[in-house]
Amino acid sequence: MIKIPIPTVLQKMQNIFSSEGYEAYLVGGAVRDFIMGQKAADFDVTTNATPQQVLSLFHHVIPTGIEHGTVTVMLMNTAIEVTTYRTENTYTDGRHPDKIAYAATIEEDLSRRDFTMNAIAADLKTGFLTDPFNGQKDIKDKIIRTVGTPKERFSEDGLRPVRAVRFASQLGFDIETETLEAIPVSLETVKKVAVERFQEEFKKILKSPVPSKGFHLLEKTGLMKIFLPDLLFCRGCLQKGFHSYDVLDHLYYTADGAPEDNLDVRLAALFHDVGKPAVRAQKPSGEYTFYQHEKKSAEICETILNRLRFPKSTVTTVSHLVRNHMFFYEDNWTDAAVRRFLVRIGYRENPAVLENLFLLRRADIYGMSRQIPPPELLIPFQRRIEKILLAQNALSVKDLAVNGRMLIESGIPTGKHMGIILKELLETVIEDPSANTKERLMLVAGNIYQKLSSR
Repeated sequence: MIKIPIPTVLQKMQNIFSSEGYEAYLVGGAVRDFIMGQKAADFDVTTNATPQQVLSLFHHVIPTGIEHGTVTVMLMNTAIEVTTYRTENTYTDGRHPDKIAYAATIEEDLSRRDFTMNAIAADLKTGFLTDPFNGQKDIKDKIIRTVGTPKERFSEDGLRPVRAVRFASQLGFDIETETLEAIPVSLETVKKVAVERFQEEFKKILKSPVPSKGFHLLEKTGLMKIFLPDLLFCRGCLQKGFHSYDVLDHLYYTADGAPEDNLDVRLAALFHDVGKPAVRAQKPSGEYTFYQHEKKSAEICETILNRLRFPKSTVTTVSHLVRNHMFFYEDNWTDAAVRRFLVRIGYRENPAVLENLFLLRRADIYGMSRQIPPPELLIPFQRRIEKILLAQNALSVKDLAVNGRMLIESGIPTGKHMGIILKELLETVIEDPSANTKERLMLVAGNIYQKLSSR
Protein backbone atom coordinates (compact mmCIF):
# COMPACT_ATOMS: atom_id res chain seq x y z
CA MET A 1 0.00 0.00 0.00
CA ILE A 2 1.36 3.40 -1.03
CA LYS A 3 1.79 6.21 1.49
CA ILE A 4 3.03 9.80 1.33
CA PRO A 5 4.82 11.90 3.96
CA ILE A 6 2.51 14.05 6.06
CA PRO A 7 3.84 17.57 6.78
CA THR A 8 4.28 18.58 10.43
CA VAL A 9 1.42 21.12 10.40
CA LEU A 10 -0.98 18.43 9.15
CA GLN A 11 0.26 15.96 11.75
CA LYS A 12 -0.66 18.54 14.39
CA MET A 13 -4.08 18.99 12.76
CA GLN A 14 -4.57 15.21 12.75
CA ASN A 15 -3.80 14.98 16.48
CA ILE A 16 -6.50 17.57 17.20
CA PHE A 17 -9.07 15.79 15.01
CA SER A 18 -8.27 12.30 16.34
CA SER A 19 -8.40 13.49 19.95
CA GLU A 20 -12.12 14.04 19.40
CA GLY A 21 -12.62 10.88 17.31
CA TYR A 22 -12.72 12.47 13.84
CA GLU A 23 -11.11 11.34 10.59
CA ALA A 24 -9.13 13.70 8.36
CA TYR A 25 -7.56 13.31 4.93
CA LEU A 26 -5.37 15.44 2.71
CA VAL A 27 -6.99 15.73 -0.73
CA GLY A 28 -6.70 17.48 -4.11
CA GLY A 29 -3.65 19.05 -5.65
CA ALA A 30 -1.35 18.55 -2.67
CA VAL A 31 -1.73 14.76 -2.87
CA ARG A 32 -1.16 14.86 -6.62
CA ASP A 33 1.95 17.00 -6.11
CA PHE A 34 3.37 14.61 -3.50
CA ILE A 35 2.78 11.64 -5.84
CA MET A 36 4.59 13.52 -8.61
CA GLY A 37 7.50 14.27 -6.30
CA GLN A 38 6.75 17.99 -6.17
CA LYS A 39 6.35 20.38 -3.28
CA ALA A 40 2.72 21.12 -2.42
CA ALA A 41 1.74 24.80 -2.63
CA ASP A 42 -1.27 24.60 -0.30
CA PHE A 43 -3.27 22.08 1.67
CA ASP A 44 -6.92 20.99 1.40
CA VAL A 45 -8.24 18.66 4.07
CA THR A 46 -11.53 16.81 4.24
CA THR A 47 -13.04 15.39 7.42
CA ASN A 48 -16.16 13.80 8.84
CA ALA A 49 -16.34 16.66 11.37
CA THR A 50 -18.98 19.28 10.53
CA PRO A 51 -17.98 22.94 10.04
CA GLN A 52 -19.42 23.77 13.47
CA GLN A 53 -17.32 21.01 15.04
CA VAL A 54 -14.21 22.27 13.24
CA LEU A 55 -14.94 25.77 14.58
CA SER A 56 -14.96 24.38 18.11
CA LEU A 57 -11.74 22.39 17.65
CA PHE A 58 -9.39 25.13 16.43
CA HIS A 59 -8.63 28.59 17.79
CA HIS A 60 -8.45 30.52 14.51
CA VAL A 61 -11.06 29.48 11.92
CA ILE A 62 -12.38 31.63 9.07
CA PRO A 63 -15.85 30.65 7.71
CA THR A 64 -14.78 31.15 4.08
CA GLY A 65 -17.41 28.87 2.54
CA ILE A 66 -19.31 27.53 5.49
CA GLU A 67 -22.56 27.31 3.49
CA HIS A 68 -20.81 24.68 1.32
CA GLY A 69 -19.21 22.93 4.28
CA THR A 70 -15.83 24.69 4.03
CA VAL A 71 -13.84 26.71 6.54
CA THR A 72 -10.19 27.85 6.61
CA VAL A 73 -8.14 26.85 9.64
CA MET A 74 -5.07 28.90 10.50
CA LEU A 75 -2.52 26.60 12.13
CA MET A 76 1.23 27.18 12.57
CA ASN A 77 0.97 30.23 10.26
CA THR A 78 -0.52 28.03 7.55
CA ALA A 79 -3.96 28.44 5.96
CA ILE A 80 -5.61 25.03 5.54
CA GLU A 81 -8.96 24.71 3.80
CA VAL A 82 -11.09 22.15 5.62
CA THR A 83 -14.26 20.73 4.08
CA THR A 84 -16.69 18.22 5.55
CA TYR A 85 -17.24 14.99 3.57
CA ARG A 86 -20.09 15.83 1.23
CA THR A 87 -22.13 14.84 -1.79
CA GLU A 88 -23.74 17.26 -4.22
CA ASN A 89 -27.04 17.50 -6.05
CA THR A 90 -28.02 19.52 -9.14
CA TYR A 91 -26.06 22.56 -10.42
CA THR A 92 -28.62 25.02 -11.80
CA ASP A 93 -26.11 27.87 -12.17
CA GLY A 94 -23.47 25.67 -13.79
CA ARG A 95 -20.98 26.39 -11.00
CA HIS A 96 -22.34 25.64 -7.52
CA PRO A 97 -24.43 22.73 -6.23
CA ASP A 98 -28.03 23.70 -5.45
CA LYS A 99 -27.79 21.59 -2.34
CA ILE A 100 -25.07 19.73 -0.48
CA ALA A 101 -25.40 16.82 1.90
CA TYR A 102 -22.74 15.57 4.26
CA ALA A 103 -21.38 12.15 3.33
CA ALA A 104 -20.45 9.31 5.63
CA THR A 105 -17.20 8.14 4.03
CA ILE A 106 -14.16 9.49 2.26
CA GLU A 107 -15.02 7.35 -0.77
CA GLU A 108 -18.37 9.13 -1.17
CA ASP A 109 -16.63 12.48 -0.94
CA LEU A 110 -14.04 11.56 -3.59
CA SER A 111 -16.78 10.48 -5.99
CA ARG A 112 -17.95 14.11 -6.37
CA ARG A 113 -14.53 15.45 -7.44
CA ASP A 114 -13.60 16.57 -10.94
CA PHE A 115 -10.66 14.47 -12.17
CA THR A 116 -9.24 11.13 -11.10
CA MET A 117 -5.85 12.71 -10.34
CA ASN A 118 -7.62 14.99 -7.84
CA ALA A 119 -9.75 12.21 -6.31
CA ILE A 120 -7.03 10.68 -4.15
CA ALA A 121 -6.94 11.09 -0.38
CA ALA A 122 -4.08 10.64 2.08
CA ASP A 123 -4.93 9.67 5.66
CA LEU A 124 -3.40 12.35 7.90
CA LYS A 125 -2.72 9.69 10.53
CA THR A 126 -0.86 7.15 8.38
CA GLY A 127 -0.15 8.79 5.02
CA PHE A 128 -1.78 5.82 3.26
CA LEU A 129 -3.71 6.64 0.08
CA THR A 130 -7.34 6.02 -0.77
CA ASP A 131 -7.65 5.94 -4.56
CA PRO A 132 -11.03 4.54 -5.73
CA PHE A 133 -10.72 5.86 -9.32
CA ASN A 134 -7.14 4.83 -10.19
CA GLY A 135 -5.90 8.40 -10.10
CA GLN A 136 -2.34 7.28 -9.38
CA LYS A 137 -2.24 5.38 -12.68
CA ASP A 138 -3.56 8.41 -14.57
CA ILE A 139 -0.91 10.59 -12.93
CA LYS A 140 1.77 8.07 -13.93
CA ASP A 141 0.39 7.98 -17.50
CA LYS A 142 0.00 11.80 -17.53
CA ILE A 143 -3.71 11.58 -18.31
CA ILE A 144 -6.54 13.93 -17.30
CA ARG A 145 -9.78 11.98 -16.92
CA THR A 146 -13.01 12.91 -15.19
CA VAL A 147 -14.40 11.00 -12.25
CA GLY A 148 -17.40 9.27 -13.83
CA THR A 149 -19.00 10.40 -17.09
CA PRO A 150 -17.30 13.49 -18.59
CA LYS A 151 -20.52 15.07 -19.89
CA GLU A 152 -22.13 14.72 -16.48
CA ARG A 153 -19.11 16.20 -14.64
CA PHE A 154 -18.89 19.13 -17.06
CA SER A 155 -22.64 19.80 -17.01
CA GLU A 156 -22.42 20.21 -13.24
CA ASP A 157 -19.66 22.83 -13.27
CA GLY A 158 -18.74 24.90 -16.32
CA LEU A 159 -15.31 25.72 -14.92
CA ARG A 160 -14.22 22.08 -15.09
CA PRO A 161 -13.55 22.06 -18.87
CA VAL A 162 -11.37 25.14 -18.45
CA ARG A 163 -9.57 23.47 -15.54
CA ALA A 164 -8.96 20.39 -17.69
CA VAL A 165 -7.19 22.58 -20.24
CA ARG A 166 -5.29 24.42 -17.52
CA PHE A 167 -4.06 21.20 -15.95
CA ALA A 168 -2.97 19.88 -19.35
CA SER A 169 -0.92 23.01 -19.90
CA GLN A 170 0.35 23.31 -16.34
CA LEU A 171 1.31 19.66 -15.85
CA GLY A 172 2.13 18.69 -19.44
CA PHE A 173 -0.60 16.01 -19.34
CA ASP A 174 -2.93 14.91 -22.15
CA ILE A 175 -6.72 15.03 -21.83
CA GLU A 176 -8.25 11.56 -22.22
CA THR A 177 -10.25 11.27 -25.48
CA GLU A 178 -13.77 10.97 -24.03
CA THR A 179 -13.05 13.80 -21.60
CA LEU A 180 -11.71 16.02 -24.39
CA GLU A 181 -14.69 15.27 -26.66
CA ALA A 182 -17.10 16.26 -23.88
CA ILE A 183 -15.77 19.84 -23.70
CA PRO A 184 -17.29 21.21 -26.96
CA VAL A 185 -20.73 19.84 -26.04
CA SER A 186 -20.53 21.52 -22.61
CA LEU A 187 -20.00 25.08 -23.80
CA GLU A 188 -23.44 26.34 -22.78
CA THR A 189 -22.60 25.47 -19.19
CA VAL A 190 -19.15 27.05 -19.55
CA LYS A 191 -20.80 30.32 -20.59
CA LYS A 192 -22.27 30.57 -17.07
CA VAL A 193 -18.79 30.84 -15.54
CA ALA A 194 -17.92 34.25 -14.11
CA VAL A 195 -15.19 35.97 -16.08
CA GLU A 196 -13.12 36.39 -12.91
CA ARG A 197 -12.96 32.59 -12.52
CA PHE A 198 -11.79 32.21 -16.11
CA GLN A 199 -9.19 34.91 -15.52
CA GLU A 200 -7.65 32.89 -12.68
CA GLU A 201 -7.41 29.78 -14.86
CA PHE A 202 -6.13 31.85 -17.79
CA LYS A 203 -3.31 33.26 -15.66
CA LYS A 204 -2.31 29.74 -14.63
CA ILE A 205 -2.18 28.70 -18.29
CA LEU A 206 -0.02 31.72 -19.04
CA LYS A 207 2.35 30.82 -16.21
CA SER A 208 2.65 27.17 -17.25
CA PRO A 209 5.91 25.88 -18.77
CA VAL A 210 4.50 25.73 -22.32
CA PRO A 211 1.36 27.91 -22.47
CA SER A 212 0.87 27.26 -26.19
CA LYS A 213 -0.39 23.79 -25.28
CA GLY A 214 -3.21 25.35 -23.29
CA PHE A 215 -3.99 27.95 -25.97
CA HIS A 216 -4.24 25.29 -28.69
CA LEU A 217 -6.63 23.30 -26.48
CA LEU A 218 -8.73 26.39 -25.73
CA GLU A 219 -9.01 26.95 -29.48
CA LYS A 220 -9.65 23.30 -30.39
CA THR A 221 -12.41 22.82 -27.81
CA GLY A 222 -14.28 26.07 -28.53
CA LEU A 223 -13.45 27.60 -25.14
CA MET A 224 -11.44 30.38 -26.75
CA LYS A 225 -14.47 31.57 -28.70
CA ILE A 226 -16.26 32.20 -25.39
CA PHE A 227 -13.54 34.11 -23.56
CA LEU A 228 -10.93 35.23 -26.12
CA PRO A 229 -12.76 35.54 -29.47
CA ASP A 230 -10.53 38.47 -30.52
CA LEU A 231 -7.57 36.10 -30.89
CA LEU A 232 -9.37 33.87 -33.39
CA PHE A 233 -9.23 36.58 -36.09
CA CYS A 234 -5.49 35.88 -36.17
CA ARG A 235 -5.97 32.29 -37.34
CA GLY A 236 -5.00 32.01 -41.01
CA CYS A 237 -3.51 35.51 -41.12
CA LEU A 238 -0.23 34.65 -42.84
CA GLN A 239 3.02 36.61 -42.58
CA LYS A 240 5.54 35.77 -45.24
CA GLY A 241 9.20 36.48 -44.65
CA PHE A 242 10.79 35.92 -41.27
CA HIS A 243 7.74 34.21 -39.77
CA SER A 244 7.16 30.45 -39.99
CA TYR A 245 3.60 30.64 -38.65
CA ASP A 246 0.36 32.53 -39.05
CA VAL A 247 -0.28 35.32 -36.55
CA LEU A 248 -2.15 33.17 -34.03
CA ASP A 249 0.48 30.45 -33.72
CA HIS A 250 3.14 33.16 -33.62
CA LEU A 251 1.34 34.69 -30.61
CA TYR A 252 1.09 31.32 -28.88
CA TYR A 253 4.79 30.57 -29.36
CA THR A 254 5.85 34.09 -28.43
CA ALA A 255 4.16 33.50 -25.06
CA ASP A 256 6.21 30.28 -24.78
CA GLY A 257 9.35 32.35 -25.30
CA ALA A 258 8.55 34.85 -22.52
CA PRO A 259 9.76 34.28 -18.93
CA GLU A 260 7.50 31.95 -16.97
CA ASP A 261 7.52 34.17 -13.89
CA ASN A 262 6.68 37.45 -15.66
CA LEU A 263 2.91 37.63 -16.20
CA ASP A 264 3.02 41.13 -17.75
CA VAL A 265 5.46 40.05 -20.46
CA ARG A 266 3.59 36.81 -21.13
CA LEU A 267 0.34 38.74 -21.55
CA ALA A 268 2.05 41.23 -23.86
CA ALA A 269 3.60 38.36 -25.81
CA LEU A 270 0.18 36.78 -26.37
CA PHE A 271 -1.41 40.02 -27.58
CA HIS A 272 1.47 41.98 -29.17
CA ASP A 273 0.34 41.28 -32.75
CA VAL A 274 -3.39 40.74 -32.18
CA GLY A 275 -4.16 43.86 -34.27
CA LYS A 276 -2.42 42.60 -37.42
CA PRO A 277 -5.55 41.19 -39.13
CA ALA A 278 -7.31 44.55 -38.69
CA VAL A 279 -4.56 46.57 -40.42
CA ARG A 280 -3.36 44.04 -42.99
CA ALA A 281 -3.05 45.44 -46.51
CA GLN A 282 -1.73 43.89 -49.70
CA LYS A 283 0.74 45.49 -52.08
CA PRO A 284 0.44 45.04 -55.86
CA SER A 285 3.31 42.55 -55.53
CA GLY A 286 1.09 40.39 -53.33
CA GLU A 287 3.12 41.06 -50.19
CA TYR A 288 1.17 41.89 -47.03
CA THR A 289 1.89 44.89 -44.80
CA PHE A 290 0.82 45.50 -41.22
CA TYR A 291 1.57 49.20 -40.74
CA GLN A 292 1.01 50.53 -37.20
CA HIS A 293 -0.30 47.18 -36.05
CA GLU A 294 1.25 47.84 -32.63
CA LYS A 295 -1.24 50.66 -31.98
CA LYS A 296 -4.22 48.55 -33.00
CA SER A 297 -2.86 45.61 -31.00
CA ALA A 298 -2.58 47.80 -27.89
CA GLU A 299 -6.21 48.91 -28.30
CA ILE A 300 -7.46 45.32 -28.65
CA CYS A 301 -5.23 44.16 -25.79
CA GLU A 302 -6.70 46.83 -23.54
CA THR A 303 -10.24 45.77 -24.49
CA ILE A 304 -9.52 42.10 -23.77
CA LEU A 305 -7.85 42.69 -20.41
CA ASN A 306 -10.63 45.02 -19.28
CA ARG A 307 -13.23 42.45 -20.32
CA LEU A 308 -11.40 39.78 -18.32
CA ARG A 309 -11.39 42.15 -15.30
CA PHE A 310 -7.63 42.44 -14.93
CA PRO A 311 -6.46 45.18 -12.54
CA LYS A 312 -6.13 48.61 -14.10
CA SER A 313 -2.39 48.59 -13.43
CA THR A 314 -1.99 45.37 -15.42
CA VAL A 315 -4.06 46.72 -18.31
CA THR A 316 -1.94 49.89 -18.44
CA THR A 317 1.41 48.09 -18.17
CA VAL A 318 0.67 45.36 -20.72
CA SER A 319 -0.95 47.60 -23.33
CA HIS A 320 2.04 49.97 -23.02
CA LEU A 321 4.41 47.08 -23.75
CA VAL A 322 2.35 46.06 -26.76
CA ARG A 323 2.23 49.65 -28.07
CA ASN A 324 6.02 49.98 -27.84
CA HIS A 325 7.20 46.52 -28.88
CA MET A 326 8.23 47.67 -32.38
CA PHE A 327 11.73 49.11 -32.13
CA PHE A 328 14.63 48.45 -34.47
CA TYR A 329 17.96 49.60 -33.11
CA GLU A 330 20.87 50.12 -35.49
CA ASP A 331 24.45 51.13 -34.69
CA ASN A 332 24.02 54.41 -36.58
CA TRP A 333 21.45 55.68 -34.07
CA THR A 334 22.54 58.98 -32.56
CA ASP A 335 22.64 59.45 -28.79
CA ALA A 336 19.61 61.72 -29.22
CA ALA A 337 17.73 58.85 -30.91
CA VAL A 338 18.54 56.58 -27.95
CA ARG A 339 17.29 59.28 -25.55
CA ARG A 340 14.07 59.67 -27.57
CA PHE A 341 13.52 55.93 -27.32
CA LEU A 342 13.86 56.08 -23.53
CA VAL A 343 11.47 59.04 -23.36
CA ARG A 344 8.95 57.32 -25.63
CA ILE A 345 8.80 54.16 -23.52
CA GLY A 346 8.56 56.19 -20.28
CA TYR A 347 11.76 54.84 -18.77
CA ARG A 348 12.08 57.59 -16.17
CA GLU A 349 8.56 56.95 -14.86
CA ASN A 350 8.96 53.15 -14.90
CA PRO A 351 12.50 51.77 -15.33
CA ALA A 352 11.20 48.16 -15.44
CA VAL A 353 9.64 48.85 -18.84
CA LEU A 354 13.03 48.65 -20.54
CA GLU A 355 13.86 45.13 -19.35
CA ASN A 356 10.31 43.99 -20.10
CA LEU A 357 10.48 45.35 -23.65
CA PHE A 358 13.77 43.55 -24.19
CA LEU A 359 12.26 40.31 -22.83
CA LEU A 360 9.28 40.81 -25.13
CA ARG A 361 11.59 41.33 -28.12
CA ARG A 362 13.45 38.09 -27.38
CA ALA A 363 10.13 36.27 -27.02
CA ASP A 364 8.89 37.79 -30.30
CA ILE A 365 11.93 36.46 -32.12
CA TYR A 366 11.48 33.04 -30.51
CA GLY A 367 7.87 33.00 -31.69
CA MET A 368 8.90 33.45 -35.33
CA SER A 369 10.44 29.98 -35.66
CA ARG A 370 10.65 28.57 -32.10
CA GLN A 371 14.40 29.07 -32.05
CA ILE A 372 16.02 30.65 -28.98
CA PRO A 373 17.63 33.96 -30.05
CA PRO A 374 21.39 34.37 -29.52
CA PRO A 375 22.50 35.63 -26.08
CA GLU A 376 24.21 38.67 -27.62
CA LEU A 377 20.96 39.95 -29.10
CA LEU A 378 20.32 43.58 -28.02
CA ILE A 379 23.62 43.85 -26.10
CA PRO A 380 24.91 46.73 -28.29
CA PHE A 381 21.67 48.61 -27.65
CA GLN A 382 21.89 47.90 -23.92
CA ARG A 383 25.42 49.33 -23.83
CA ARG A 384 24.31 52.51 -25.60
CA ILE A 385 21.46 52.92 -23.12
CA GLU A 386 23.76 52.36 -20.14
CA LYS A 387 26.04 55.10 -21.47
CA ILE A 388 23.10 57.53 -21.72
CA LEU A 389 21.88 56.68 -18.23
CA LEU A 390 25.33 57.10 -16.71
CA ALA A 391 25.47 60.58 -18.22
CA GLN A 392 22.24 61.37 -16.30
CA ASN A 393 20.64 63.03 -19.32
CA ALA A 394 17.17 64.54 -18.99
CA LEU A 395 14.53 61.97 -19.95
CA SER A 396 11.39 63.65 -18.61
CA VAL A 397 10.02 67.12 -17.93
CA LYS A 398 10.87 66.56 -14.25
CA ASP A 399 14.57 66.35 -15.21
CA LEU A 400 14.61 69.86 -16.73
CA ALA A 401 16.55 72.68 -15.05
CA VAL A 402 13.34 74.75 -15.11
CA ASN A 403 9.79 73.99 -14.09
CA GLY A 404 6.33 75.45 -14.52
CA ARG A 405 6.64 77.73 -11.49
CA MET A 406 9.78 79.32 -12.91
CA LEU A 407 8.09 79.86 -16.26
CA ILE A 408 5.10 81.51 -14.57
CA GLU A 409 7.43 83.81 -12.63
CA SER A 410 9.05 84.82 -15.93
CA GLY A 411 5.67 85.95 -17.29
CA ILE A 412 4.45 82.84 -19.12
CA PRO A 413 0.86 82.17 -18.00
CA THR A 414 -0.56 78.75 -17.16
CA GLY A 415 -2.66 77.12 -19.85
CA LYS A 416 -2.22 75.17 -23.07
CA HIS A 417 0.98 77.02 -23.98
CA MET A 418 2.71 75.85 -20.83
CA GLY A 419 2.48 72.17 -21.77
CA ILE A 420 3.68 72.86 -25.30
CA ILE A 421 6.66 74.87 -24.02
CA LEU A 422 7.75 72.22 -21.51
CA LYS A 423 7.52 69.55 -24.20
CA GLU A 424 9.66 71.66 -26.54
CA LEU A 425 12.20 72.26 -23.78
CA LEU A 426 12.49 68.52 -23.21
CA GLU A 427 13.04 68.00 -26.93
CA THR A 428 15.75 70.67 -26.82
CA VAL A 429 17.74 68.91 -24.09
CA ILE A 430 17.19 65.48 -25.65
CA GLU A 431 18.92 66.82 -28.75
CA ASP A 432 21.57 68.71 -26.77
CA PRO A 433 21.97 67.74 -23.07
CA SER A 434 24.28 70.72 -22.47
CA ALA A 435 21.25 72.97 -22.99
CA ASN A 436 19.76 71.81 -19.70
CA THR A 437 20.59 74.95 -17.72
CA LYS A 438 18.18 77.47 -16.25
CA GLU A 439 19.58 80.38 -18.28
CA ARG A 440 19.50 78.55 -21.60
CA LEU A 441 16.05 77.03 -21.12
CA MET A 442 14.47 80.29 -19.91
CA LEU A 443 15.73 81.95 -23.07
CA VAL A 444 14.37 79.13 -25.26
CA ALA A 445 11.05 79.18 -23.40
CA GLY A 446 10.68 82.92 -23.95
CA ASN A 447 11.28 82.53 -27.69
CA ILE A 448 8.78 79.69 -27.96
CA TYR A 449 6.16 81.69 -26.02
CA GLN A 450 6.60 84.70 -28.31
CA LYS A 451 6.03 82.50 -31.37
CA LEU A 452 2.95 80.87 -29.84
CA SER A 453 1.47 84.20 -28.76
CA SER A 454 1.89 85.74 -32.20
CA ARG A 455 -0.15 83.06 -33.96
